[in-house]
Amino acid sequence: MTTTAQPQTGRAEGLASRYSTFMSRHASLMPTFAALAILILLFVGAQIYFGNFITPRNLSALLLDNSYLLILAVGMTFVILTGGIDLSVGSVMAFTGILCARLLSEGFPAIVTIPVMIIGGGAVGLMVGVLVQYFEVQPFIASLAGLFLARGLAFVVSLESIKVEDPIVLWFGSTRFRLGEWYISPTGILALLVVAIAAIVLQWTRFGRTIYAVGGSEQSARLMGLHVARTKIIAYVISGVCAGLAGLALTAYSGAGYPLYGVGTELDAIAAVVIGGTLLTGGRGYVLGSLVGVLVYGAIQTVISFMGAEQSWTRIIIGILLLVFIVVQRVIVARSDRRR
Repeated sequence: MTTTAQPQTGRAEGLASRYSTFMSRHASLMPTFAALAILILLFVGAQIYFGNFITPRNLSALLLDNSYLLILAVGMTFVILTGGIDLSVGSVMAFTGILCARLLSEGFPAIVTIPVMIIGGGAVGLMVGVLVQYFEVQPFIASLAGLFLARGLAFVVSLESIKVEDPIVLWFGSTRFRLGEWYISPTGILALLVVAIAAIVLQWTRFGRTIYAVGGSEQSARLMGLHVARTKIIAYVISGVCAGLAGLALTAYSGAGYPLYGVGTELDAIAAVVIGGTLLTGGRGYVLGSLVGVLVYGAIQTVISFMGAEQSWTRIIIGILLLVFIVVQRVIVARSDRRR
């Protein structure tokens, strides 16, 4: 009996030691794992309660309904990883969307309109990045200026909703590629493609490593000879470009441009990124975590819709989750500082 128990005890201690080592080396993954666990619990709990929640139709709709938010979250991930913030993305999305609808209504082809949307979003991002880097304006204030600018430009383009009738733009939102009961729209494919490209850039390119270095310690990144200024500005440009793409996704999804679209969406994107495990202080986080954060946000919305409750409960639950994840982040940062 004793001889048998000793190897089992040794194996248990070995597993515990390996788990402790893994968690100490990958502490930044804890929020992402927690978000993934919450997502799984949401799905399982909703399936037990409703009985018909986990279906191909509902899961496919989850990506369709939140594709624009996912694209925004990817751009926001780049900015937050540098230690910044971008409050302009919701307004940029509305501006590029109403601009798209206006240009299409005046006879411009989609092949011209779509690049104009992307360039317009990138231009606002460039402005914010230059303010942050060369004029030393706090990211909050600089991006707030971008928010007011983009929203004002949206109202200059049109004060009312403009219906989109261009078949190319509508194709992005109305087409369904089906596999049995599963389906995906071009906007969903666009969102997943943006996630994939961003993940590759951040994990396997020099620019991605520089993003993490700048967010970890900007002064150390400068001492290592890294291009800090260029990296930070490009991060904001990427966020602006993603906002332009999100404007395309939302316009195709809704079939219209409207200057009041996206009010508060920048906060949803920030919440999704933080819930997905990206530290607000910068230097740690993953695009795939932001994907999980968006799915958690969308799943909560869907559960509340199934319950027939007010959508204001979505804000309440997301607020509670955000507080919890910020506390978790502070614990991770404090543990890292102690190890140093």
